[in-house]
Amino acid sequence: MKDLIGAALMKWRIRTVLEALQGDVLDVGCETNELIKKYRIYNTRERGKNFAKISIASELRAIGVDIHPWEGVDKIIENSANLPFTADSFDTVCCIAALTHIPERKEFLKEAKRILRSHGKLVLTMLLPGISRAWHFLCKTWDVDQKVRGMKEGEVYGLDENSMKTMLDNAGFFITHVSSFMLGLNKLYIAEKILGIQHD
Repeated sequence: MKDLIGAALMKWRIRTVLEALQGDVLDVGCETNELIKKYRIYNTRERGKNFAKISIASELRAIGVDIHPWEGVDKIIENSANLPFTADSFDTVCCIAALTHIPERKEFLKEAKRILRSHGKLVLTMLLPGISRAWHFLCKTWDVDQKVRGMKEGEVYGLDENSMKTMLDNAGFFITHVSSFMLGLNKLYIAEKILGIQHD
C-alpha cells in the first residue's frame, strides 16, 4: 500500500493498533512491516520513560511475517497455519487488515493461540464485507497489493462481527474489546485465549 490513500489508511490503522500491543509481538501478514517498525520505536520510547522499572536484559522481540516477500518483512513463511515458533512465544499476535487474505484463517487462529503466552492478546482489524468489496473494487487500478498478489482462492472480502465472534470462539478466544475506527468503516478486535481449552 504505497499509494497515498493506502499509506494514509495504513498510518491510521497503526495509530489505532499500536497501544494495544504489549511485550513480544508477532505481526502475521505484515506486508512491508510498518506496524512492527513503529512498535519498535514506540517501545524504545516507553522503555526510556520507564527506564528504572525495566531490566536492560529484558529486550523485547517484535517480528513481522508474511507469505509474500515484501520489502521490509522479517521472515517469509509458507503459510499462516504452521507458524515457525514454539508454544508460548509471544505476548501479542496481530493480524492487521490481513485475516481475510489468509485462506486457512481458522487454522491460523489456532496457531495464534498456541504461540501466545497465558493472558496474551490477539489483535485484529476487520472491514465489513460490503465496505471491503467496494474498497477493493475502487482501488484495484492502483493498489499494489492487488496488482502484485491479487485475491487467491479462500480469501474473502471482510467479515461481520458475528462471523468474527464465532470464529474466535471456535479457536479458543474470548473477545475483550471491539471498537470502530476509520469513520466507523473498520473495526478493532482484541481477544485473549481461553486457558485450558485444547483444539485438534
